[in-house]
Amino acid sequence: MCKSIMIQGTASHVGKSIVVTALCRIFSDMGVKVAPFKAQNMALNSFITKDGKEIGRAQAVQAEAARIDPCVEMNPILLKPTTDLGSQVIFMGRPVGNAKAREYYAMKERALDVIREAYESLCERFDLIVLEGAGSPAEINLAEQDIVNMRMAELADAPVILVSDIDRGGVFASLIGTMALLKDQQRERVRGFLINKFRGDRSLLAPGLKQIEERTGKPVFGVLPYIRDLRIEQEDSVALSEKRSRSMEPDGKVRVGVVRLPRLSNYTDLDPLEGDPGMDVIYVDDKETIRGLDVVIIPGSKDTIGDLRYLKETGMAHAICDYSNNGGQVIGLCGGFQMLGKTIEDPHGVESAKSAEAGLGLLPVETVLAWGKVTAQVQAVSMDGLPNLTGYEIHMGKSIRLNGCSGMFRITKRNGRSVDEEDGAQSSKGNVWGTYIHGIFENAPIRRRLLDSIRKDHHACSSELTDYHELKSREFARLAGLFREYVDMDAILQAAGLG
Repeated sequence: MCKSIMIQGTASHVGKSIVVTALCRIFSDMGVKVAPFKAQNMALNSFITKDGKEIGRAQAVQAEAARIDPCVEMNPILLKPTTDLGSQVIFMGRPVGNAKAREYYAMKERALDVIREAYESLCERFDLIVLEGAGSPAEINLAEQDIVNMRMAELADAPVILVSDIDRGGVFASLIGTMALLKDQQRERVRGFLINKFRGDRSLLAPGLKQIEERTGKPVFGVLPYIRDLRIEQEDSVALSEKRSRSMEPDGKVRVGVVRLPRLSNYTDLDPLEGDPGMDVIYVDDKETIRGLDVVIIPGSKDTIGDLRYLKETGMAHAICDYSNNGGQVIGLCGGFQMLGKTIEDPHGVESAKSAEAGLGLLPVETVLAWGKVTAQVQAVSMDGLPNLTGYEIHMGKSIRLNGCSGMFRITKRNGRSVDEEDGAQSSKGNVWGTYIHGIFENAPIRRRLLDSIRKDHHACSSELTDYHELKSREFARLAGLFREYVDMDAILQAAGLG
């Protein structure tokens, strides 16, 4: 078996994914053949591998940090919440149905088999696996159902580093309390702690760090600073809550309004826009803000009909339609594209208990949701000639263009196979368009066209585009550098068996 090390946390969103990302880049820099692994991920941000399998977006980012291609074995189980009580269950990149918590727990033995096989497959190909837990290992009401924290550490015989977020408060109680709730053999597996997101005078922490070590018998390996404006994609919607609306004062930037849907998915589609200096990305949840924007984007959704009804109930649907009728640009991505059409039907209850809902009517498109899920990496050209565009599809159902409506893109390859299919739709005036292609804004020509069209209409200032892939590479290096500076890497190496 290969070597392993596992990052667990005292709660969700304390920094586990970022720590794994940092370690993947550091170990890769050292020449170690390293891969990330998360047995079970609950997230609405996902990614499609080269063979058309769906995994958590965080594992794809971690693989990029490790300088390897993402594969489904890195995240064998993905849960995509559809309601507060249930999720779509995805085993090895393919959906196996929707389930509530108790129904999913009944699948535990099958899930463990899937996880074990995936992990062993990775071990055959890599020298080191950096595992990531989920939530907290000390959720005592869920301990019997655990397949992603200590149960996984035992399966992999992995040493554990426990991470906590001091910016949220209660870091000492979180670390000491978590250790107190673990079983003896689980406490023995923990090698040490990392404290994340510290800002202030580090010397003031010294008495607390000493108490942690005295009370637990485990060392603190490091205290990571609060990293501002880190341009590395985040795992789930908890991170979305940190995205604040910026100033609406005129500053020459293009004001991009992203509708903050209750079941928003794959909001990482908008990260490339946030990386461009000429754009100000604002997450919008009220109708009054719409009129002051240069472009409105309706992102993906895991409950398209439910989120469409939310837009109507809040008055945002009416505001978006008025905005469009007055010439404003409106873009829909995946579920957002479906909402722009005339109707959405869900006769089989794929996402919703409601069988049909009238759309916003901004595109002559009708959508029928179905159980067959399209998951593919694609290559495409735009209908006006922009070549060599890439992205990926994740959607259930099909949209039909009506009345001679033209597509927005033409897909030329799907999972490496040549095809010739139109995607999306655009209005006759050109100010409304939608697509099923996620990651479309990672293509610089699409961002340039968006900027140019708005500059022409609204006299926004010109700006250079950021090379998004180069930006991510710099951010990986920045993260790894900070990690090396503030964390005892010798202790990490020793814990991983590489010291």
